[in-house]
Amino acid sequence: MGRFLVEIDMKFALKSIVAAAAFVAAGVAGAAAVTVTPTDTFKGLTASGSGALSFSAELMGALDTGKVVVTPSGGAIGNITKDSDGFYTSAAVSASISSLTIDDVTDNVLQAATVGGATQTAAALKSVSSGGVMTVTDLRVDLVNKRVYANIISTNALNAAGDKTLNNFYLWDIMGTPQYDVEGTFTGYDASTAIVGSTTVAGPGTYVNTMNGLKITTDGFTAFSKGLGLLSLGRSALLGVNDFGSVTSTIVAVAVPEPSTYALMGLGLVGMSLVARRRAK
Repeated sequence: MGRFLVEIDMKFALKSIVAAAAFVAAGVAGAAAVTVTPTDTFKGLTASGSGALSFSAELMGALDTGKVVVTPSGGAIGNITKDSDGFYTSAAVSASISSLTIDDVTDNVLQAATVGGATQTAAALKSVSSGGVMTVTDLRVDLVNKRVYANIISTNALNAAGDKTLNNFYLWDIMGTPQYDVEGTFTGYDASTAIVGSTTVAGPGTYVNTMNGLKITTDGFTAFSKGLGLLSLGRSALLGVNDFGSVTSTIVAVAVPEPSTYALMGLGLVGMSLVARRRAK
């Protein structure tokens, strides 16, 4: 009898495990990435916001070396300041979010895209640059793979093929806060700080996250060098940049009233109108 009960329990447990596995598999299969714009409604919400690209002190130092002028472009808003000697003290541009890609099961933000960016203008400077104008715009941040893509436009060829425009170009990796030893030597990145803040849009509210430690890709370095016409000193200054900066995403989610709410509002307005007419009589 005891053996019989054990066999029943084992069979029941096995069926339960199989059923649970099938349920989980069905849930995963049902998951989908949904791309929404600020005018779309997702789970009763509309979402808008901005992405702010902030240049690091290292990058601003390289820009100072090349006397590169940074200006916002494509509708972006700039926060660019210099000291009395003409050296950068801050360089950031903020652009509106044009779309979000969200996991419709977990509500995790998988990607965020912005419209607008920054134009960098380098004048001809001996041993530093032969001159060039380059715009980095329309960022697309891949939070899953920790990558940043952009459209790059320049007056110079950006690669060996001679392209002056590179769309959806893999420009930076999101590495985390750079680390240095007591002597100031770069030792690596703190991966735990790569993405800090909320990456899930769950209900109305404001969600902010920052992607730290933008490390330029090999092709990205080539594009920057060619786009700005960098020569030996300019390339050396750019090579010394371990961290190009950070991207801060601010998403504002607002609840959309149900159709029944609009109907009630309409009835309320009609009632108020009738009352007003009666009083007028």
